[in-house]
Amino acid sequence: MDELRSRSDVILVGARTVRRDNPRLLVRSEERRGRREASGAERSPWKATVTATGDLDPRAAFFTEGDSRKLVYCPRQEARRIRRHLGDAAEVVGLGTEVLMADLLDDLGARGARRLMVEGGGVTLTQFLAEGLVDELTVAVAPFFVGDRRAPRFVGDAVFPWSGERRAALVEVRPIGDIVLLRYALSDRFAPETDAARADARRGHGEGS
Repeated sequence: MDELRSRSDVILVGARTVRRDNPRLLVRSEERRGRREASGAERSPWKATVTATGDLDPRAAFFTEGDSRKLVYCPRQEARRIRRHLGDAAEVVGLGTEVLMADLLDDLGARGARRLMVEGGGVTLTQFLAEGLVDELTVAVAPFFVGDRRAPRFVGDAVFPWSGERRAALVEVRPIGDIVLLRYALSDRFAPETDAARADARRGHGEGS
């Protein structure tokens, strides 16, 4: 996760994830932060979230942790009110009568971002996947069960581009301790890792030779 974050320009989570999990969304490794800084980038990627209502606490770690740029996307008609609520905690961007993920990507691209990492939650992931906007899907399978039907789901109800007739392409299976990492290519824009990036990721997990 930390290596993926370090190679991204922006990390995106939904507003519900900000409220529920209070994530910091920072690169943890000092080596990776230093590498980003040496390349001219900020020590951690920009942070972005999407909200329809602006129900966000400006004291949340999303806003207060780290020095990177924070972007809050919302419907255009709500932007002024949300700006007043958040103050200088983040830049509020109004996009249309509702926020479409394709428009959000266009805005990030216009700001110079090239690689977006969508960490969740389920609503946000569903929107990106259902609209066919994802190039790579990374899934970690852990060796335990969550026996609670109220637990968050990976995705919600939607019609997705992939089905039994059009299957996603599995490009890597990697054991990391007792977890299995699966990587799928979901578009022809998918770019495999370089050998150097793969080696760095393994060193980060203590698996390097």
